[in-house]
Amino acid sequence: MPHAQDLDAASVPSLYYVTAMSKLVEVVQQLSLARNLGQIMEIVRCAARDLTGADGATFVLQENGECYYAEEYAIAPLWKGRRFPMDICLSGWVMQHRQSTVVEDVYNDPRIPVEAYRPTFVRSLAMVPIRTVDPLGAIGNYWARTYRPSDEQLSILQALADTTAVAMEHVQLFNELETRVEQRTSELAEANRKLLYEVAERQKAEEEIRRLSLTDELTGLYNRRGFSMLGKHDFALAERSRAKVLMMAVDLDGLKRVNDTMGHDAGDRLIRGAARALQATFRKTDTVARLGGDEFAVLCVNYPDDDTDRLRGRLASNIALVAAEEGIDLAMSIGFVWYDWTSTVSFEQLLRTADEIMYDDKRAKRWNQART
Repeated sequence: MPHAQDLDAASVPSLYYVTAMSKLVEVVQQLSLARNLGQIMEIVRCAARDLTGADGATFVLQENGECYYAEEYAIAPLWKGRRFPMDICLSGWVMQHRQSTVVEDVYNDPRIPVEAYRPTFVRSLAMVPIRTVDPLGAIGNYWARTYRPSDEQLSILQALADTTAVAMEHVQLFNELETRVEQRTSELAEANRKLLYEVAERQKAEEEIRRLSLTDELTGLYNRRGFSMLGKHDFALAERSRAKVLMMAVDLDGLKRVNDTMGHDAGDRLIRGAARALQATFRKTDTVARLGGDEFAVLCVNYPDDDTDRLRGRLASNIALVAAEEGIDLAMSIGFVWYDWTSTVSFEQLLRTADEIMYDDKRAKRWNQART
């Protein structure tokens, strides 16, 4: 068995190769963190020069059958931003033949477009493909003197190109996944927007249904159900604080006669007029309702004026005002009940009492009309 000292010296890696491989490992780590092509090109253009000691380096991409010199790092400008047909430049030859090449004298190689090189410093070059199977591009190294890179340098440059291909594929996959995530996020955002819109529309519909279920369509006042729900709620709150309560029952006089002689449109005008007069008399915090037909009711908590005559007079003034503005014969029979919690009475009992007083008022009107 041969001793170590008997081994061919050529089989032992040189100091350059060991140092270059160590640097290449650092470059691989940097490339693994790259998230776009611009970052990859920035890393590779510098690494290609540093690893081989070249005077310049280019990063060439294959785009639509052309060689696009996308990036460079050199002692003087080369061809950054320019495009050349693949069949007239060496980078195109490298990609088409899927192999690396070395040119010691750019002015003595038929593959070199001499006129493109004449304005540059380049005298020698080495070019390697980025991925030998279906190349993505090429990496070029350039020297300002006649120079032939060693096999180790060419091997290091090709290793860099192979690593670059993996990084580019990784970035492409990352971008595709990112695009899918963005698309999916956009789709979810749109679906969420539609859902929120549908929820808002449903809420509006439910609110409208609730409003319609609690309000009278003709007058906009609460209906019997609304008066019962809201009135009982206010009545319970008043009971806790022992606040004075006013319950009023109202009957629209002459509605049947107007409907029979002038039609229901005229009757509806009369009903709306009564609603206007009641709303003008009472506060927005008071519960004013049309219970149905010609029946109205009002519940007030802590009404500021507990003088029934003054309240009746204010209502009469508003009735007269609405009647004049609308051109209608508007009259009401009214029953007032003030309640101060000195006895036990329910909401329904208070409404029945007000209703009874209202009918007494209506009968008194009829008796007076009969006398006259």
